[in-house]
Amino acid sequence: MNTITTTNFNFPNQKSVYRGKVREVYNYNDELLVMVATDRLSAFDVVLPKGIPYKGQILNQIATKFMELTSDIVPNWLLATPDPNVAVGHLCEPFKVEMVIRGYLSGHAAREYAAGKRILCGVEMPEGLKENDKFPTPIITPTTKADNGSHDEDIAREAILSKGIVSEEDYLVLEQYTRALYQRGTEIASSRGLILVDTKYEFGKTKDGKIVLIDEIHTPDSSRYFYAEGYQERQDRGEEQKQLSKEFVRRWLIENGFQGKDGQVIPEMTDAYIESVSERYIELYENILGEKFVKADISNINERIENNVLAYLKTL
Repeated sequence: MNTITTTNFNFPNQKSVYRGKVREVYNYNDELLVMVATDRLSAFDVVLPKGIPYKGQILNQIATKFMELTSDIVPNWLLATPDPNVAVGHLCEPFKVEMVIRGYLSGHAAREYAAGKRILCGVEMPEGLKENDKFPTPIITPTTKADNGSHDEDIAREAILSKGIVSEEDYLVLEQYTRALYQRGTEIASSRGLILVDTKYEFGKTKDGKIVLIDEIHTPDSSRYFYAEGYQERQDRGEEQKQLSKEFVRRWLIENGFQGKDGQVIPEMTDAYIESVSERYIELYENILGEKFVKADISNINERIENNVLAYLKTL
């Protein structure tokens, strides 16, 4: 199965390259970033050993589509998408926090709640909730932005301000943008028969000091979705929700004894399992965007990407 799990491009005027868990980001002339979405799969802050066919294309196309659908309410970094796996945008100085917003008690929040915690990132969670219940109002639970190999950590708003990680003036903008994006995402999801359960946003500053949305938005890697139909009935019966997110990968890992902790071994990813994950990502794409997924040519992905990016850079 042909996938792209690493790149080694050398574009003209290239200054540096940053390799994240999933994306590889090339600095073009200290002005633009060329962001390549690979087929790498990460969970519990660990990159799994095999790539997932079409995953990078799916993530990139969902993110760029939602950048377009939200650009009227929140400015973003995006300029062009010269290839199905590539986004090009303004070079920004990223804020060192990820803005996580939760409309429902799910995932990490549910695990903390089950452990008896009622304060998450300085925000109080009401008593008497069941897993996947809706919060009275969405809560913002930021995390520190981890460097390669380390875990993101929960952090309260007060700590962000007191440590000077973000100024109060900027943080108010981040909160405002986070709530506006979640509201828009919730409305779009609802029109597709989905519930946007929780998600995270990253922001940066352009050279002229403008705060913009960067990285990805409303993808299955950064967001959790439930199917709206039958949601309340499943809650009433205490059943698991039908969800569209990377959670199915996390569950598979947990069932096979892996949560990214020391000494744990990543379970074997068979070809059949990898294909099933690829099919799930395609299902995610089609449900989230409400359109058919068109597979790009993956016979030689690296060459295709390089040619498309070079052609774009020549137009600048």
